[in-house]
Amino acid sequence: MKAYDVKKGNVIEHNNTVYQVRDIERSSPQGRGGNVKFRFTMYSVPGGTKYDLSVGGDDELKEVELSRRQVTYSYKDGDAFVFLDDEDYTPYTLDADVVGDDAGYIIDDLSGCYVQIIDEQPVALQLPASVAIEVIETPPELKGGTATKRPKPAKLSTGLEIMVPEYISNGERVLVNTATGEFAGRAD
Repeated sequence: MKAYDVKKGNVIEHNNTVYQVRDIERSSPQGRGGNVKFRFTMYSVPGGTKYDLSVGGDDELKEVELSRRQVTYSYKDGDAFVFLDDEDYTPYTLDADVVGDDAGYIIDDLSGCYVQIIDEQPVALQLPASVAIEVIETPPELKGGTATKRPKPAKLSTGLEIMVPEYISNGERVLVNTATGEFAGRAD
């Protein structure tokens, strides 16, 4: 496929490595006869290593067929995470290094996830936009301090630590944005 046909989310092969395109920058040189250049910010699949590629608009890139299956988290097998396909219950096992920092968002029976598959192998995990996780440890609210709400640290049941508003207490479930790792509201 030509570089100008590539969209965000496409998966391409470059130098025998598979990358997913996350960002595209287009630059048009001024004057006549200038070729449009594209700069792709890509991450390797699996692994998530960042790579920047600059090519001309007419340059050929090899697209890789990537399928996505909706899955639900089932259980942890040693360091690996096992997800079951929502349609046919096929188990997909992802190693801890593939899941990476996303492990802090994985709770029992987490649904709305997608496993990305290349050549029948699960290579990456996409989490839902937000996940409801229980707060297990946070300091009590300070009464009468100020009228403004200050954030305070909270430890969640998955080991993740985030900042939450003062009114959140132990045992509450909060929504956590999986893209930013920030508090996104009360869950219940």
